[in-house]
Amino acid sequence: MKKILLTFTVTGLFASRLLAQNDHPYHVLATTKLMGNGGIDYVTADNDARRVYVPRGGNTFVFDLDTHDYIGTITNLGGHGVAVDTASHHGFSSSSPVGMFDTVTLQKLKTVAVTSRPDGILFESFTGKILILSHESPSITLIEPKDGTVAGTIDVGGAMEQAQSDGQGKLYVDVEDENKIAVVDLKTMKLVTKYDLGEKGDGPSGLGLDSKNHLLFAMCHSQNCVVLNTDGKILATLPIGNGTDGGGFNPNTLEAFSSQRDGTLTIIKETSPITFAAPETVKTQSGCKTCSLDTKNNNIVLICTERAAQPATAPATNAPAGERRGGNRGGPGNLDVLWVGR
Repeated sequence: MKKILLTFTVTGLFASRLLAQNDHPYHVLATTKLMGNGGIDYVTADNDARRVYVPRGGNTFVFDLDTHDYIGTITNLGGHGVAVDTASHHGFSSSSPVGMFDTVTLQKLKTVAVTSRPDGILFESFTGKILILSHESPSITLIEPKDGTVAGTIDVGGAMEQAQSDGQGKLYVDVEDENKIAVVDLKTMKLVTKYDLGEKGDGPSGLGLDSKNHLLFAMCHSQNCVVLNTDGKILATLPIGNGTDGGGFNPNTLEAFSSQRDGTLTIIKETSPITFAAPETVKTQSGCKTCSLDTKNNNIVLICTERAAQPATAPATNAPAGERRGGNRGGPGNLDVLWVGR
């Protein structure tokens, strides 16, 4: 009897601690800094191999997802973002041409010619392919990760940004210049339809998907998150920060998230398949506009850059507009990797 009571007490204590932890607000847990040069765009967390990839300038920097330490550099391989195929141990960068590398040796293997203008990138589990999202036709290019050959293209139209797959053959993609979400059938390799995001859904750039409850979270430049179901019905519109360029959804916590250039991270709690709590705003760092999810620790990884100190004689107005606005393009300075959690 005492043993049963003791087990119940310990279990109850553990549950109480877990609930208390979940009630804690998100905050920056740690920041890793690495001096470098050049612009950045996307950050990718490889949850299987526990690594983080950040292309900057003409190279890609690799960090440990658990210790936050710098691991190494894939030289002469830059681009907007990275996607990794665990089975083949091959990674790809969304550059033109696309770069292919070995995830074990961190050596560049070859380049893959594409005819569009690559931007977003992801590994898609249903097809087993690397998908390159472009701002020109063809909108989507599929690459076979084993050998880097082009396996096909899908012409969706419009500027593709972030995409999410349901793992069952449906792909949902932000169409930034059309203010729509494209629905693509990966079985037929064709566009099914496009969902209009309404008057508040201007410039979708980040996207989260709750596959279980069939919900999409479109993060828009209009400083709104438009929530819709996968049939295209708009359910809610919630405020986010200014300058989003990435987002996602954590099925472990039922939370969508959006990173913004203004130095904020917005967390949206799904309280039911049709109701959502008031967004939580996390202070991050100016320019941290893209993010990725650590599914093991339920942490969010963000990136931005800090320009190196300029000589007193150099006027600040010499900096390109992109650097003054967000610090994600141009000259030398620290690459900052932020690890956000509870």
